[in-house]
Amino acid sequence: MLSVTELNQQIEALLESTFLHIRVEGEISRPTYHSSGHIYFTLKDNESAISCVMFKGNAKGLKFELEDGLKVVADGSITVYVPRGSYQINCLHIEPSGIGALAKAYEQLKVKLEKKGYFENKKPLPRFPSVIAVVTSATGAAWQDMLKVAAKRWPLVKLILIPSLVQGEDAAASISQAIRKADTLDCDVMIVGRGGGSIEDLWAFNEELVADAIYNAQTPIVSAVGHEIDYVISDFVADIRAPTPSAAMEMILPEQNELKQTIDYVMSQFAEIIKKMLLQKEQILTHLGELYKKNSFDTKIKLQLLEIAAMKQSFNAVFSNMFMLKEQNIKELFLHFENKTAQVLNLKENLLKSFQNTYVLRELTKESRDGFAQIVKNNRKTPLEEINEGDEFELQTLKTKLIAKAFKKRVLK
Repeated sequence: MLSVTELNQQIEALLESTFLHIRVEGEISRPTYHSSGHIYFTLKDNESAISCVMFKGNAKGLKFELEDGLKVVADGSITVYVPRGSYQINCLHIEPSGIGALAKAYEQLKVKLEKKGYFENKKPLPRFPSVIAVVTSATGAAWQDMLKVAAKRWPLVKLILIPSLVQGEDAAASISQAIRKADTLDCDVMIVGRGGGSIEDLWAFNEELVADAIYNAQTPIVSAVGHEIDYVISDFVADIRAPTPSAAMEMILPEQNELKQTIDYVMSQFAEIIKKMLLQKEQILTHLGELYKKNSFDTKIKLQLLEIAAMKQSFNAVFSNMFMLKEQNIKELFLHFENKTAQVLNLKENLLKSFQNTYVLRELTKESRDGFAQIVKNNRKTPLEEINEGDEFELQTLKTKLIAKAFKKRVLK
């Protein structure tokens, strides 16, 4: 007959020898992280469950956190706890089912840090940094590449190397310590990075310890880890990500030739602006000078003289026009008077002729009564003294006209 202890001991020997190495897939349930460093949880499927433990020594190598509902593959062995007669899986290694443990740890930490706000509030990089701290391996190619880029682009910059491990178990602690040291040097910007490698080689930059150091630093940080396709947690926490260490230096530093061209352009623009300003000021001064001239006493006197001359000219023009108008009126009046006078004279002349004719008729009438006749030559009353020998003439009275010819003329003394 066996005692309870003996039975449990035999079961222990049987199970532990039979299930010395097992690989089991299941879903994590109720994971518990004990203060001792051990992890206790249950592994289950749709129909059954088994208790599991991962002791502190093995838990240190776990890259991700065990979460309720996470499907995993556990490697280990069956152990029996004799005092209670219970058995469990002693897990030596655990990895997420379907994806690698590192990938799962990466996603978990990324979500955790994002919730904590580690990916927000980015600090701006300086336009012209004079001192740059570089956290990387002193023997790596990345440091040499950055030195070459800096010498080519901006020789004025000072680079301070803060040596650090960049891979291995102690790399995360070394990097975080180097970041804290660089943050005390009053540098303008900091580069944290290394050259390319496998995910295991770059894993130190996926550690929460490094993320905390980057987030708490006061110096702007550029994460430059691996190649362009490599993304690590430090890339999201840093103020800016560079695809490579060399690219980080190119992003931070201005290009001296480009800056020279910019300076030339700015100087040209500055000269043009100064030229325009001087031209504007010259125009303003010219305008002020003209205003001064316009408001000076000499100018006012000249203006008054010009106004007087203009008024004089206008006065002369008015009087000249007035005189011309009066002269024209006088001429018109004179012409009118002349015409009127002519008409009157003609009228008087006709009247006189009428009076003459009347007088002549009266004289002829008188002469007729006395036996006299009027001598007419060429229809004109002609004195007898003007009748020459051979002239034909008429002797007229009021009732008679006699055609005569002078045969002989004798002048009486």
